[in-house]
Amino acid sequence: MNEKEIIDISIRTYCNLQRIKKYEKGENPELEYQLREAKAKLSIYGVNIQELEFD
Repeated sequence: MNEKEIIDISIRTYCNLQRIKKYEKGENPELEYQLREAKAKLSIYGVNIQELEFD
């Protein structure tokens, strides 16, 4: 797996987690942890997550 594939998968994962968070009715510490982990991974590759935030 090359770097572009890793970035693509990481972006998709982050976006999926954002969608789940948008419709989550209660608190979900595991979801928050996974979002922090995904953000950290993307920042390593220099991906600007501001453009990926779900409104």
